[in-house]
Amino acid sequence: MWYVYIIKSLKFNKYYTGYTENLEKRIKEHNLGKTKSIKHYIPFQLVCFEQYNSKQEAYKRERQIKKYKGGEAFKKLISQINRD
Repeated sequence: MWYVYIIKSLKFNKYYTGYTENLEKRIKEHNLGKTKSIKHYIPFQLVCFEQYNSKQEAYKRERQIKKYKGGEAFKKLISQINRD
């Protein structure tokens, strides 16, 4: 199983999207600062995740969400999550 996830920096109120095969391990790695590009934004909180059967499906969805960044589609996605 593959996961697409969105995490939020509790320090800077910014979002990061990624995909992984081991969600729990990946979130821990982010919070331990093992991702150089975002280590200054820790701590992170998992906002949401979606499950996919293949790496290709997860990658495609991650790219789609990243294209949303800062746009209305991303804001809509986050607002739907916050209502649930």
